[in-house]
Amino acid sequence: MPRKKARPKTAKRQREAGSRSVDQRIIKALAHPLRVDILVILNERMASPNQLSKELDEGLSQISYHVKVLKDYDMIELVKTEPRRGAVEHYYRANLRVLIPAWMAKLWPKSAQRSVFGTVLEDIAEDVSTSLHAGTFDKRSDYVVGRDPRILDGKGCEDAEDLAAEFFEKFEGIAKESKRRIEDGEGEKIQVTAALLIFGSAFGKKLRSDRKRGAP
Repeated sequence: MPRKKARPKTAKRQREAGSRSVDQRIIKALAHPLRVDILVILNERMASPNQLSKELDEGLSQISYHVKVLKDYDMIELVKTEPRRGAVEHYYRANLRVLIPAWMAKLWPKSAQRSVFGTVLEDIAEDVSTSLHAGTFDKRSDYVVGRDPRILDGKGCEDAEDLAAEFFEKFEGIAKESKRRIEDGEGEKIQVTAALLIFGSAFGKKLRSDRKRGAP
């Protein structure tokens, strides 16, 4: 009896398979709460294991071990080295993708989830504020600002998450192509931030409570 040919994966299934492979790496990298604390700090600024040890009040050898794990899982990257008292101090910063799928985030303690996405939200707010003051936010005519509150069901929320994952995947591809053109001298180097939020909104509830209090 002839064997049936395997059905080719759809683009969505291929994306999900690749995404979950990457996500497993993130899960393993952040399996220890101290690594989450380290990543939160390195999301804010670059730091050395020695600085992290002092700030987190943990032994240098333990911090160095967890920094190595984060680096091995490509969560952080080496930024620079400096000679320090006969030794070399290494400075790192976070290299974590912003998008964290809901199915993966549910595997973390709530405190770990909020440490990571809380830092991302703070970075977005600071980036927007700084860019507005510097005049770069709307310097080009192709900037995008949008807000679209909707009512979705459970399946709709899952589909929206898939759409967000697809956006960041395509955005990464755009960045790679831009980098190639810039290196070939064909394109202008323009610093850009993409921020996308899909969350359970309480906006309508807030408005109703404001009306009850007589707020304008």
